[in-house]
Amino acid sequence: MGFDFGTRRIGVAYGQSLTGTARPLPVLAARDGIPDWQLLQRLISNWQPDVLVVGLPYNMDGTDGDMVQRATRFANRLHGRFHLPCYGMDERLSSHAAAELSDKPIGEPLDSLAAQLILESWFAELGARR
Repeated sequence: MGFDFGTRRIGVAYGQSLTGTARPLPVLAARDGIPDWQLLQRLISNWQPDVLVVGLPYNMDGTDGDMVQRATRFANRLHGRFHLPCYGMDERLSSHAAAELSDKPIGEPLDSLAAQLILESWFAELGARR
């Protein structure tokens, strides 16, 4: 299961490592980066992922900023609450790529499509290491 962390919305996607593909799930509302943990528990119980992947929005020069630290804290909380392996994935430009691939009207949230791209990138990187 992949996540595109944000302070107001968290994109979610579920994928299959065998095929290396993912699909977006409904966006989770967040309050200052904190989701409805009960809703997230239901999603995880329903989809039963083996791992969790959180996009880390590094700056273009590779440095990290406030959002990388917040996304890392979110990843740590996911791991602590759900006891699943949780990985960070460089997600530079995933939101821009999601906007280019989307047929949604401008201004509509693309967070879960970005989560799909993050998860598919993680699968591709995982496959390259095998």
